[in-house]
Amino acid sequence: MLSIIIVSYNARTDLERCLESLHAASPALAHETIVVDNHSTDGSADAARRWTGVRVIENATNIGFAAANNVGIRASRGELLLLLNSDTAVPAGAIDRLTAALDAHADVAVIGPRLVDANGRPELSFGKMITPLNELRQKRLARSDAVQQLTRRRHYPDWVSGACLLVRREDAEAVGLLDERFFMYTEDVDFCAAIRARGRRILFEPAIEVVHFRGRSASSAQAQTDHAYRRSRIAFYEKHHPSWVPLLKLYLRLQRG
Repeated sequence: MLSIIIVSYNARTDLERCLESLHAASPALAHETIVVDNHSTDGSADAARRWTGVRVIENATNIGFAAANNVGIRASRGELLLLLNSDTAVPAGAIDRLTAALDAHADVAVIGPRLVDANGRPELSFGKMITPLNELRQKRLARSDAVQQLTRRRHYPDWVSGACLLVRREDAEAVGLLDERFFMYTEDVDFCAAIRARGRRILFEPAIEVVHFRGRSASSAQAQTDHAYRRSRIAFYEKHHPSWVPLLKLYLRLQRG
């Protein structure tokens, strides 16, 4: 069984479009859809309830992306877990092909599809483990003409984007789910790092595409989003690269002016 978990925060229009795409091309595999709403004020939770078969969990506060996904995972029943952003739309057959690709590789714990925007332009939705050098390299590549070619190659990166991430429940539970110190951003990189540390693999599958409209809920509260991004970066470096934390904090202060 597959559990589709969608976290939503003040992104009603995006959420409705995402649920519409799932309804229009429902996966053949037995599945459940769980929307975890982070205390939205735009009627997102009520809108989601209009869809047959969608279970809605309303959090009393905005507990963050990682924690809300964990709420959905704990409430779910599937052996496979699809973490899906509310600002995505899933083409017909994409989920079935994604689950089939995961089933075909016993050594793979996590699989991510090729993410494209509304115009079909790909995003660099995978990469190497975050380090200061790798962050610079990732930003340079994301702005380059190489993205089209890079996202056509099937390979085993260090992480894939949490915007659409399929994981086996046994692997997710083995690492204690997502680390809730990451309110928003880098939780997917950390999650994949924990899974790789157990000898399991991450797969990027370019033959499967999902549309990612990117950051509607984030853009609705830009100041809070920027703050969450800074907090998550610091938390990530404190966990994985503590010697770099003082320099990172200085850099972030200078960035804010």
